[in-house]
Amino acid sequence: MDHLRTPLSRVKGLGSAREGTTHFWRQRLTALILIPLVLWFGFSLASMPVDHATLVGWIQQPAVAIGLILLILSTFYHTQLGLQVVIEDYVSTHSTRTASIIVVNFLCLSFAIIGVVAVLKISFGG
Repeated sequence: MDHLRTPLSRVKGLGSAREGTTHFWRQRLTALILIPLVLWFGFSLASMPVDHATLVGWIQQPAVAIGLILLILSTFYHTQLGLQVVIEDYVSTHSTRTASIIVVNFLCLSFAIIGVVAVLKISFGG
């Protein structure tokens, strides 16, 4: 079956199965990480009065800030992985597919950075 591979893929020793498998497992891992984080976040918000002072005080707790940062990073990484699969599966033009993946990666990274900076700013009282 080696004759069906491109010269570049033979040199790299990689095939689509290896990259796809890694992508699949990363998506599943982030999903598993998100389950307890989303439950924690939802139950935490549901169990407290939602006013500005209470939320700021809650976010200023170190364990909460770490949990929120993990939630933000996991959410946007999981989103990026999932949207990439959708784009690869349903966008047929190579240039449009590549541009779409670049835009999704940029937006997910930007939103993750904005979220983490916001949590850190509130956490450190800024």
